Parts: sequence; C-alpha cells; structure tokens
Amino acid sequence: METIISILENILPGEDVAGCETLVDDNILDSFAIITLVGDLEDEYGIIISPSELVPENFNSAKALYEMVERLRGE
Repeated sequence: METIISILENILPGEDVAGCETLVDDNILDSFAIITLVGDLEDEYGIIISPSELVPENFNSAKALYEMVERLRGE
C-alpha cells in the first residue's frame, strides 16, 4: 500500500492521497493522471490493467487501488 501511496503522491503532489476516498469523484485524479497511474502500476507490479478495470470504484482511493492491484496480481 505504501508503494501505491508513493506513486499517487508523485502524480498528485500536495494532495492527501492517503486519506482521500473520492479521488475520481472530486476530479482530483483526472484522465491524464489515470493513464500515468495505470502505466506506473503496471510497471511496478507486473500486471495488466484492462479497460474494464478503468472504473471510478477502482481509482477513488489508495485502498481501492491496492485491492485492484492485489486482485490482478492473483489472477
């Protein structure tokens, strides 16, 4: 989870990414940032994030991102 928070902090400097649960809903994480985030997560964890995973529920918080990554790593 710390790695995901670190990646988010690099993409969104100055935002409280660890505590926020509405990153997408509040437009903190925009489409460009999501593309960057997907690439960083794929590189870091050796996973493929398919278009079907690109839903707000998977990107609204660091916890949701962590759960998605763990699920994809297990597949």
